Amino acid sequence: MAVTSFQPPIRCLLGPGPSDVHPRVLAAMARPTVGHLDPAFTEMMEQVKAMLREVFRTGNDLTIPVSGPGSVGMETCFVNLVEPGDTVIVCQNGAFGGRMKENVERCGGTAAMVVDDWGKPVDLGKVAATFKQHGPVKALAFVHAETSTGVQSDAAALCRMAQENGALTIVDTVTSLGGTPVLVDEWKADAVYSGSQKCLSCMPGLSPVTISPKAADVIQRRNRPIQSWFMDLNLVMGYWRGGGGSPRVYHHTAPINALYALHESLVMILEEGVENSWVRHARMHNALRDGLEAMGLGLLVEKPYRLPQLNTVTVPDGVAEAAVRTELLKRYSIEVGAGLGALAGKVWRVGLMGASATPANVTLFLAGLEDILSGMGAKIEKGAALPAAQKAFAA
Repeated sequence: MAVTSFQPPIRCLLGPGPSDVHPRVLAAMARPTVGHLDPAFTEMMEQVKAMLREVFRTGNDLTIPVSGPGSVGMETCFVNLVEPGDTVIVCQNGAFGGRMKENVERCGGTAAMVVDDWGKPVDLGKVAATFKQHGPVKALAFVHAETSTGVQSDAAALCRMAQENGALTIVDTVTSLGGTPVLVDEWKADAVYSGSQKCLSCMPGLSPVTISPKAADVIQRRNRPIQSWFMDLNLVMGYWRGGGGSPRVYHHTAPINALYALHESLVMILEEGVENSWVRHARMHNALRDGLEAMGLGLLVEKPYRLPQLNTVTVPDGVAEAAVRTELLKRYSIEVGAGLGALAGKVWRVGLMGASATPANVTLFLAGLEDILSGMGAKIEKGAALPAAQKAFAA
């Protein structure tokens, strides 16, 4: 079989992730590879750490990009903090809370579940009741921005509740970091992880993680060795905490070119301003929402809890959900996501994240969706979506 170089098609990535990668970030990844202990590279590592602190809104010293996707960041937080016999309250209102439960159990802990309907935020009353039902609780784990549903929960209130009950917090910000406010120090969150491929406009493969001093102390004082050698932060920080004359201790060969890309994406978000990035994502959401509603479509999540960068659009009656996604990809090269779990076949997940969050992409999606739904005979209001979106852009 003759094999030639792979040439991927050019897509407009409007799904739940990855998002479009900015050309500056792609160009950064193509720069010459150097050694992972090269002085120039280790200087760049320090810059990455400093920029991540700005984006996370934290002063935590232990703030690094873990080598691996957001799932590795998640597991890093759990394996370092949860020991056999620990009780962890896990909030599940979508697919990713279920993954947290699995992590707790694989660490030998007990997951006390707080379960809410998909598309609803975490119920604070249920969490308070669960704290009362259990003895000492090691941590409260929750997803700030649930990618499977497009709902955002009240991270500040959940972190405050954990502190009042003497528990740590483990927080998933994979879809929120860079797109909506993530305020680690203000929330007093303890272990927070994210991903490079969404609102940071970088490619998949890195997971920014930040650990509070309180959580770092728990990691250092734990009774048993951390079950994962690769994700043991006591070892990883020997590499990432170097500098100031201290030698770095080899742990693993870092993904050098991917870190170039993350560095560039962080430079770009700081050039824009983190707060301005939050505003941009909200503006794109508002335009998309207004366009969809003018067309006669709705969003699954109630307005106060909607995640601007991940929109769950309800599928009209009689419309074949998968056929619409297929046509969007074939005719317009637009990728959107399907519903997961209880939402399979009922919604489209439309991401407006990072470099994908632009007026051009909102306009293209609305025009393409109207064209396809019209051809399928769906009951929509033709010609209304684009004027409504344009009005929102101008607001």
